[in-house]
Amino acid sequence: MVGRVLIIAGSDSGGGAGIQADIKTVMALGGYATTAVTAVTVQNTKGVRGVHDVPPEVVAAQIAAVLEDIGADVIKTGMLGSVAVIEAVSAALKKASHIPRVIDPVMRAKGGHALLAEDSTAALMTHLVRGAALVTPNLPEAEVLTGRSIKTVAEMDAAIPALRVLGAAAVLLKGGHLEGAHVVDL
Repeated sequence: MVGRVLIIAGSDSGGGAGIQADIKTVMALGGYATTAVTAVTVQNTKGVRGVHDVPPEVVAAQIAAVLEDIGADVIKTGMLGSVAVIEAVSAALKKASHIPRVIDPVMRAKGGHALLAEDSTAALMTHLVRGAALVTPNLPEAEVLTGRSIKTVAEMDAAIPALRVLGAAAVLLKGGHLEGAHVVDL
């Protein structure tokens, strides 16, 4: 198999985000998607109605099962939800430290529903962002990670070095939350 992507994230019942969106993307690009589900959300295009966490040991067991049989060429995270899940994912990935990681620090749903416990940001940075091949925050996530306001393209550009200091090899700062008619990613 070529292009094996292990996606570790929450399930979006509406199909517009989370594991469902990642699977669609991987498949559209000709890759093979495997998953470890961290949470099941109850949502549609109008918003998130509920989040039900998968126990950390089950998340770790899913990762181990995929890696020992199918393997992965890259690992991509999304919604992790809590310190316990972040730590379980980090521990499960210790044997796979040679596989590049893409860390999407999912913190909130588009409608504002919290998807990462507030006490989890430091654990995310320490256990997963540091050493990742790529970190892909949107503007609100980058504001949390850097502690600075990011409302313009110039502020985005100025935030990149602060994001690089977190320890990922590269940063893709997603500008979909910028005011205006066009999206700028840096």
